[in-house]
Amino acid sequence: MASMKLVTKSKLLIVDDIPENIHILMNCLKNDYDILAATNGKKAIDIVNKNLDIDIILLDIMMPDIDGYEVCRILKSSSLTQNIPIIFVTALNESKNEERGLELGAVDYITKPINAPLVRQRVKNHIELKHHQDNLKDLVEQRTKELKEAKEAAIEAMGIIAEKRDSNTGEHVQRVKKYVKLISLELAKKDKYKNILTKEYIENLYHTSPLHDIGKVAIKDSILLKDSSLTKDEFEEMKLHTIIGEQTLDMVSKHLKSTNMINIAKEIASSHHENWDGSGYPKGLKGVQIPLSARIVSVADVYDAMLHKRVYKEAISKEIVIEEIKKNSGIKFDPDIVDSFLRLLQSKITLLNL
Repeated sequence: MASMKLVTKSKLLIVDDIPENIHILMNCLKNDYDILAATNGKKAIDIVNKNLDIDIILLDIMMPDIDGYEVCRILKSSSLTQNIPIIFVTALNESKNEERGLELGAVDYITKPINAPLVRQRVKNHIELKHHQDNLKDLVEQRTKELKEAKEAAIEAMGIIAEKRDSNTGEHVQRVKKYVKLISLELAKKDKYKNILTKEYIENLYHTSPLHDIGKVAIKDSILLKDSSLTKDEFEEMKLHTIIGEQTLDMVSKHLKSTNMINIAKEIASSHHENWDGSGYPKGLKGVQIPLSARIVSVADVYDAMLHKRVYKEAISKEIVIEEIKKNSGIKFDPDIVDSFLRLLQSKITLLNL
């Protein structure tokens, strides 16, 4: 047996300080809507804040304490209630009164005495318009979500390609990705970073950090997979992966309208081997000249690379790795980021076995 879809009535709020006026409107609309009522502006605002699913408000203007204009202004100033349509229903019939109401954000203006068929039709029209706008908003949000997920998936795929070039670092970028997020969240507790490391920035950094070595796809296997120290010339070629990574991501950015995520990826790919004291590569950037994103990834990248075995080295103990990072604070690494990283190690975070 097919289930029946429950159809709910639209919810309507009537606001008027004269109960008789409320009753007139209720009798006019009660068969088609679920109706709430308030006899003053303060009660109206309280009701709306507790019933954000209200579809429309019929609002009187001349009320004691808070008049209808002020109620409208308050509701339109809140992101939670600003999209609820308001129709002024009032005895004030001068054009300047109607103009003021519409300027405050009301969608319509009905004068008393009430013409029942007119009220029903106008309420019906505005509720249908609101439902259409709500549906359109939901569609836009769903499409935006799908596009965001597709972009994240594409970036993840590029990171996986970079991983596959070096079997010894297969899980490295995934661990770095998680370290980066934890370090960023800890660093954001500092006043100087809290307005920079927003939720959106940290999410973008989290998703793009796997691309820090994307440029290695262009490095020869004989260098990338060498099981001994690189010669001077080989190291110079290896260093090119930062420039290649930036150039690759720059080409990608030209095909995207929203470039925040790719710009962060470019910063990381280009600058994660720059050093705080200016001794790094490829540009010899120093201190805060190095993008914050790259400074964070640098600590996470080195920590994980030292901790795990590679073709050219054995794994190093956690204690030695931590001491090495401490020693390089202010030399290779941003001291603020090292400080946040060490606080993480001292905390009870065990998720990643830091």
